[in-house]
Amino acid sequence: MTTGDGSKTIHMPDLNEQYHSKHGALQEARHVFIETGLRYFKKEIHTDDTPIRILEYGFGTGFNAMLTAQVQTNDPIHYTAIEAYPVNDVEIEAMEYGQLLGDQSLYNKLHQAPWENEVPINSAFTLVKKQTTFETFSATDDFDLIFFDAFGPRTQPELWTAAIFDAAYKALKTPGVLVTYCAAGQVRRNMQQAGFIVERLPGPPGKREMLRAVKK
Repeated sequence: MTTGDGSKTIHMPDLNEQYHSKHGALQEARHVFIETGLRYFKKEIHTDDTPIRILEYGFGTGFNAMLTAQVQTNDPIHYTAIEAYPVNDVEIEAMEYGQLLGDQSLYNKLHQAPWENEVPINSAFTLVKKQTTFETFSATDDFDLIFFDAFGPRTQPELWTAAIFDAAYKALKTPGVLVTYCAAGQVRRNMQQAGFIVERLPGPPGKREMLRAVKK
């Protein structure tokens, strides 16, 4: 489907759910993950020139990874994305994100990169895609920043539990940051139970609030 800002997303009638905001997929991704996530981390926390290690829960269409790879930065980015059910080639082509963001070659590289391998996409961006579930992924003190982009808790509450956020908290270095488009009260409480300090922040167009959680 075409969203409110002209960018596309995948709609799943059986869940009545989309991969991105129907109000604007591009606006949402840039606001939540790039501006409130990556740029905040670079400005407020990242004080040296070491690589920034990002973990994405929910690779999906690769939209967030592509926007991240396009950020002009002197800091190398190592991007790990987990996804249990990769989108297929027809869906990848239908999104037209390469055309939308002016770099078809980059979009192709992200999706052609083999799973379970570390692949240099460009001089500043390295990608690892892991086909696994949220519940089975684990890491300890490995990441600086988490993009939490699961399907919403209305349709898949099992992806937003205290146990999931406990694993996310463990995966982050100290200090570390997690951002998500979701602002549900129970989700915020689950994050706090895991140990995060959680802020409600203005959301992208069509959504009043989002959450940013910090591990200190």
